[in-house]
Amino acid sequence: MNDRLKALADAGVSIWLDDLSRERLTSGSLQALIEDKHVTGVTTNPTIFAKAISDADAYAEVIGKLAAQGVSTDEAIRVITTSDVRDGADVLKPAYDDSAGQDGRVSIEVEPTLAHDTAKTVEQAKLLWDIVGRENVFIKIPATKAGLPAITKTLAAGISVNVTLIFSLERYKAVAVAFLEGLEQAVENGHDVTKMASVASFFVSRVDSEIDKRLEAIGTDEAKALKGKAAIANARLAFEAYEEIFATDRWRELETAGAKPQRPLWASTGTKDPSYSPTLYVDNLVTRGVVNTMPEATIKAVEEHSEITGDTVRGDYAGDRKVIDDLERLGISYDEVVQLLEDEGVAKFEASWSELQDTVAAALKAAAK
Repeated sequence: MNDRLKALADAGVSIWLDDLSRERLTSGSLQALIEDKHVTGVTTNPTIFAKAISDADAYAEVIGKLAAQGVSTDEAIRVITTSDVRDGADVLKPAYDDSAGQDGRVSIEVEPTLAHDTAKTVEQAKLLWDIVGRENVFIKIPATKAGLPAITKTLAAGISVNVTLIFSLERYKAVAVAFLEGLEQAVENGHDVTKMASVASFFVSRVDSEIDKRLEAIGTDEAKALKGKAAIANARLAFEAYEEIFATDRWRELETAGAKPQRPLWASTGTKDPSYSPTLYVDNLVTRGVVNTMPEATIKAVEEHSEITGDTVRGDYAGDRKVIDDLERLGISYDEVVQLLEDEGVAKFEASWSELQDTVAAALKAAAK
């Protein structure tokens, strides 16, 4: 076991892989990451599946069978993705059992085109949950305004949820409230909340990508000194909010019923700026009770370069707030940036979904010849 990855896990950070494919499952790659790199969970999204299916011939056999059955493109996507997620969940079942259901989870996302439709999001969340048929699965729902009531209703049905595409502190707090409401309703509906879990996926690197671009345009020494600081400050302030929310009497009542807290999950933690350390969004977001989901390249970078020295989240929330305040004084609107990032995030996932549809449609057509 690598010492740096073990140190990260020992510091309380669950290491999840932000990737899944049939090749990872059949080659033993995922199992090796679990055994050798301390990986205890997997996240997926339409971009990941689009890349997996377009890059490999591992899906040729199943696509041939689906083409012979004459299924639609969307049904083929559902069969392929839910099969991969089901098999991934089986591989991770020991981690699920060992962590009493906190880890060992695999996430699958509702269609991005439903991001602004509450009812259809809930309907598909239930469908995906039933098709995969594994209790260690998360259904991913975006933290759009329409997504908030969908999160509550999905949890109320006894379904574990990964809330994705969170950029703002205000939206994070609303997600936490949606989680509490959902669990309260799950208890009322007679579901076993001890088997349920949730994570709130707070996106990190994209915040710096957008704000750094604006700081460069301003060009002053003061502006340049703030580069690479906004994303970490934003995530730390989200953790401050988490600490406050999960110290309330409202939460304690659910905890008494056996519920697990909705853990913060650091997403988009691969650095986009090559001048930054490849482990910037890992080393500076270490604290107990969080998840960091990383592409394999970032896991490798942690293995080779990270210096895990203890908690790097708590302790200077005032300094983190000052970073956001300093940006505002320079004319960079926090509210504008985070709304732009949410809109772009939904649009990017919709584009990836369209790419996935095109890829599968072409493969079905070729297999039918």
